[in-house]
Amino acid sequence: MSQQLLNWINGEAKPAASQQWMENINPANGKVLSEIPRSQADDVDLAVAAAQACYEIGGGGQGGAGGLTEPQRTELLVAVAGAVEARLEEFALAESLDTGKPLGAATKMDIPRAVDNLRFFAHLLAGQKTDAVAMADGINYVLRRPLGVVALITPWNFPLHLLTWKLGPAIAMGNSVVAKPSEMTPSTAILLAEVFTQVGAPPGLFNVIHGLGGEAGDALVRHSQVKAVSFTGGTQTGKTIAATAAPALKKLSLELGGKNPSLVFEDCDFEATVAGTARAAFFNSGQVCLCGSRILVESQLHDKFTSALVEQARAMKTKLGPLISQSHRSKVKQYVDQALQDGAKLECGGEIFGPDEGAFFAPTVLTGLSHDCASAQEEIFGPVVSIHPFDDEQHALSLANDTAYGLSATIWTQDLGRAHRLAESIESGMVWINTWSKRDLRVPFGGMKQSGVGREGGRYSMEFFSQDRNICLQL
Repeated sequence: MSQQLLNWINGEAKPAASQQWMENINPANGKVLSEIPRSQADDVDLAVAAAQACYEIGGGGQGGAGGLTEPQRTELLVAVAGAVEARLEEFALAESLDTGKPLGAATKMDIPRAVDNLRFFAHLLAGQKTDAVAMADGINYVLRRPLGVVALITPWNFPLHLLTWKLGPAIAMGNSVVAKPSEMTPSTAILLAEVFTQVGAPPGLFNVIHGLGGEAGDALVRHSQVKAVSFTGGTQTGKTIAATAAPALKKLSLELGGKNPSLVFEDCDFEATVAGTARAAFFNSGQVCLCGSRILVESQLHDKFTSALVEQARAMKTKLGPLISQSHRSKVKQYVDQALQDGAKLECGGEIFGPDEGAFFAPTVLTGLSHDCASAQEEIFGPVVSIHPFDDEQHALSLANDTAYGLSATIWTQDLGRAHRLAESIESGMVWINTWSKRDLRVPFGGMKQSGVGREGGRYSMEFFSQDRNICLQL
């Protein structure tokens, strides 16, 4: 019998009330790693009740969940970060098995980034200030209070990293939390919940519910005591969450899909650009919302760049992990097949490889594809890129903005005047110049158009997970 991972409610492990289970599959070999509860609305009710009871201990108002003061919340997050770091190998192995990504990637990046998130928001809380404004005959000052119970719904591509990205500021601002991780990557969320209990967090402060988005996730979003929802995932699911939460006037932060352009100009640092665009295209097997899956190349550089990128892609084939599931791999393969029917030339990749039970797919480069085809317009979320030539700066900008998405973009050029002009005009929440996915936890993270609403990161996260109140004193 496989291992059973349970929900974590009020500081204790609990099965689903229905006793229904789901299988958690290792995408690298198709083997069952564990079983998880297929939670329903009654399980969500238990978790939210525990979170609400924890929040009420603080008395609402300025008090934090569990009665924790700001210094105590800082100490708690620091303690959790230290405990995760002490068990780094255990967390990394769980993450690697769940996602299929190489163990080295989980060990050197995913788990350390999660630790960084927790420490960053702990220290940001310790140093935060609110405004005070003097009037001729009065003083205004701002008090910041928590929201109450908040829901965190996180994806499968970076399970612990993206959970702590939301959990850190939610806890720091005094809320209690119910999290629903992806049913495909449940393991590190439970390990993290255990750590919270081990370091002395109040019961009900951090709760984890497993299950399907349309069941457990929907019940969580609908729950009347959930005051805010932070979601990272697909655009269609984000729209469903928005339609459900908006009538109840819940706060929403939606970080959704992307079809991100990499703009490559002839004057770029060629070797750095090829390496950078290859990383942006194929990192984590292309399963990153920020991936540069549309590569726009100045016409006179197109052939040289394509040859160099193909060489990089072929070299990366054996270094990448699998896609998250065989069903997702089938979806990616369908996009490639459709692109070929639409007239694309397959420069490399396009094939399934590795063990039959796994979900591996080769890095794929397409050229000759019309920019209005599905493979150039829709998020594939796999190691597939299309290369499109442009004639001049205005043409590049037109292509960059010719999509429903607006999450990120990358510009590769040594002309900084051009870089700044384009960065100002590209319709995306983030623009990198001569780099990709360079990380600073203080800056806003989020998209435009169909890539989401709201911003997270630094003070933006702290503001989302709280509400400011103005107090005016007559002198």
